[in-house]
Amino acid sequence: MALNSSIIVLHWVTFYHAIKISNVSLTLACLSTGPFFVSILEPIFFKRKILISEILVGLGIIFGMLVLLESVRGKELAILIGLTSALLSALFSVMNGKIVKKINPVDISIWEMGIGSIILGCYFTLNNNLIETLSSPSLWDWFYLTILASICTSFAFVQSVRIMKYLSPFTVVLTIALEPVYGILIAIIFFGGTETMSSMFYCGVAIILAMVSTEAYLKRKKRKNNIYNT
Repeated sequence: MALNSSIIVLHWVTFYHAIKISNVSLTLACLSTGPFFVSILEPIFFKRKILISEILVGLGIIFGMLVLLESVRGKELAILIGLTSALLSALFSVMNGKIVKKINPVDISIWEMGIGSIILGCYFTLNNNLIETLSSPSLWDWFYLTILASICTSFAFVQSVRIMKYLSPFTVVLTIALEPVYGILIAIIFFGGTETMSSMFYCGVAIILAMVSTEAYLKRKKRKNNIYNT
């Protein structure tokens, strides 16, 4: 759990750094590649065979990323950091899929979030900006940060770990990969013109989301067939 806490902290840092050097839309588009990374990691951790459908979805996602890359020349570093964040998120989910088999989801969340907070505090301290980081937010910023920390992070974190008792990490990450849909729309509402991208960018995002939706449909169809056959 300590190792996984370190992984999620690295995910947080790379995710927000990618936003800082680009924008929310581009970073969320990178995050939608999570299922591709899980399709590679999950068979290794759970010792199962690689599914053809997952590989095809992964290739489709890569194609969507290539289209997206063509639309945002000059943002290669941000994309690399965003993809690294997606890989770390995928690794974190797969490892929790193993841990939840042995430990209560709430206990996992308390330990991982607690250790993660300590690691993040050490990160800011080593960068000599802990006091600056804590003092810079306004009262309204702290209000939004409280919502982000309690509802959007802690509560969502507990629930995402809990459902891993019933769903595979791949399926869980599929839902995370849908974040660009509402995330980009919300970003445009909050940040306006700075989030407006080219039509080719949205085409790339649409391809990625189409691949994710296709995989979800195939898994659901396979599950129904298995139930019918039994």
